[in-house]
Amino acid sequence: MDTPSQIRRCEEQIEEIRRQLLRLGPMHPGSISQQYHVCGTSSCRCHHPTEPQKHGPYNKLTYVHRGRPACRFVRDPDLEELRGRLENYKNFRTLMDRWIALSIERAALEFFPSRTKPARKRPPKNT
Repeated sequence: MDTPSQIRRCEEQIEEIRRQLLRLGPMHPGSISQQYHVCGTSSCRCHHPTEPQKHGPYNKLTYVHRGRPACRFVRDPDLEELRGRLENYKNFRTLMDRWIALSIERAALEFFPSRTKPARKRPPKNT
């Protein structure tokens, strides 16, 4: 495949990524886990000596934004909507990684064409 057609292929793939990015809906970074807690009331069931029953489960969203970690508790009715946004974010990251890889590939084709000359052989060492 010649260089112009390889560049054209990269451009077409990047254009398809752009279309997919436009179709993404709301997004949010992070992950959801379920947490169980022990309260501070010593007579509560969560402090039972042999069969403690912790409070929960509570849905906890954990993420990092601009280098700062954050966590939020999520209500059950909002859980599915948030899972969809987390999935959109994962798709966004995958698409962006692919776009960057294609951009690097295109730059290599444009600025660093492969050598057509054979590699220079080193003379043998005299021992």
